Amino acid sequence: MSLLSEAEFQATFGPQMIRTGPDDVPPFDFWPYFDAIPQADFENVDCTAGQVECAYRDSEASAVVGHRLLNLRREYRLDEDTSGAV
Repeated sequence: MSLLSEAEFQATFGPQMIRTGPDDVPPFDFWPYFDAIPQADFENVDCTAGQVECAYRDSEASAVVGHRLLNLRREYRLDEDTSGAV
């Protein structure tokens, strides 16, 4: 189980990323991989519901190279006070 750095994660994007549909069959058995991810890699985010909101695949490859928690609240600094109040 390889935890990807930001640079490694960005390098996984191909020229065309395809969003998989809700009825698409996964290209591999995803859940055993998910279950083997070390708990620390989830950064205290509760993923026990086992719901995948959306998934994307590279149009040229179908191999798992690792994982990274995409925390959009952190990426876009939504947890910070941006009101300017002191």
